[in-house]
Amino acid sequence: MNRTHRAPAAAYDELLARVLPQAREQRLWNPSDGPLPSLFVSHGAPFTLDDPQWVGDLFDWAQSMPKPRAIVVISAHWENAPIAMTGARAGTALYYDFSGFDPRYKTLPYATPDATDLARRLSGLLGPTPVHEFTDRGLDHGAFIPLMAMYPAADVPVVQLSMPSLDPGALLELGARLRPLREEGILVLGSGFMTHSFAVFRHPELAAETAAFDEWAADALTRGDADALTDYRNKAPGVAVAHPTAEHFVPLLLTVGAADNPAGAVSAIDRMVLGNSIRSVQMS
Repeated sequence: MNRTHRAPAAAYDELLARVLPQAREQRLWNPSDGPLPSLFVSHGAPFTLDDPQWVGDLFDWAQSMPKPRAIVVISAHWENAPIAMTGARAGTALYYDFSGFDPRYKTLPYATPDATDLARRLSGLLGPTPVHEFTDRGLDHGAFIPLMAMYPAADVPVVQLSMPSLDPGALLELGARLRPLREEGILVLGSGFMTHSFAVFRHPELAAETAAFDEWAADALTRGDADALTDYRNKAPGVAVAHPTAEHFVPLLLTVGAADNPAGAVSAIDRMVLGNSIRSVQMS
């Protein structure tokens, strides 16, 4: 990824200029399409929007499917128990939960349509305990950064759910509860990072550890081995480097739980950036 002499979010600006009419005209899902897949996306920090290949790959991936009627996303950056949801009204302000980047990243808009119907559907699906709506909390960067590239027209209603815990089994169960939404044309998306190591920035030789973890995870996903993925702390090589904390890995279990048949997961994006895997996968 080369950011030399480039304005912040230049790749995203170029994507908008190139694809916005296509994004607006994307065919909307209809029941004859069958269930939408469940997705796991490695979302990156704001610098994702500086990488032409990354934003282009995300957009092309979204274009390979019908446009969803709505999106429910779980991000690595919001843990709250009991489970809660973001504000559903149109244009709820984004939650710019990052610092240390150029100020422009905190001015980029992503004003999605009213998602009240989706919020009601989620409340019914996840009841009987009421699901609290944080009306003033919009999407955090784990949600809006990838969606800005995938659906740049900002014309799909989105609600973000909190992670009720960082226990992989809890996320697997939550995914199973959300599975029926896929048959209604609602995209279920877990947003994390296939490997999330800051140590590799300082010690590039540790990339062997993140690569080993990524290879293990890709194999487990191909086999649909939910047990291994749930027990990744004990089963995966390189885990201490690849995931010193859990929050960027466990959204993958939501995607696995939401799939009808997680075996044979397809990697829509498969490359390393700054020593970390940005593998992003699709399951049916």
